[in-house]
Amino acid sequence: MRALAYLCTLSLLLLAGCAGYKLGPTNGTHAGARSVQVMPFQNHTIEPRLIDAVNTALRRGFMQDGTYRLDTQGDATYVLTGDIIRYNREAVAFKPNDVISVVDYYLTMTVHVVATERGTGKVIVDREVTGRATIRVGADQSSAERQAVPIMADDLARKAVSLLADGSW
Repeated sequence: MRALAYLCTLSLLLLAGCAGYKLGPTNGTHAGARSVQVMPFQNHTIEPRLIDAVNTALRRGFMQDGTYRLDTQGDATYVLTGDIIRYNREAVAFKPNDVISVVDYYLTMTVHVVATERGTGKVIVDREVTGRATIRVGADQSSAERQAVPIMADDLARKAVSLLADGSW
């Protein structure tokens, strides 16, 4: 009898813990009911190869999220455009006995993202989003930065996709 009461109490606690969980999209639409088209972004920085990393990460982010279908033809519900406006490298850590030699850099990339509704032209998202990554400088700083760009783009894409998928617009 005591075991049954314990089991019932445990079941109620588990069910109460899941009461706030919502399965599927959080913005009230059905998954895949609307679509988004990611247009190639413009790079206004001096750093090359950022456009491909950002566009790839955004497309992958929309496919993984599942709230919107990724559309490539031009009849999408929403069109996502943007400009890469800043790419910064900031020294974070230095060698212990040498305050000039940098060990770690903090990379940031800021993108101005605009999402418009194709049918009405209404702007639903117009914000700056920043992606971040930390790199350890070894023998080749440019290779380390090149390897960090996809990580930074993925961080940026996660934030941009959640703006569109979970936004209160």
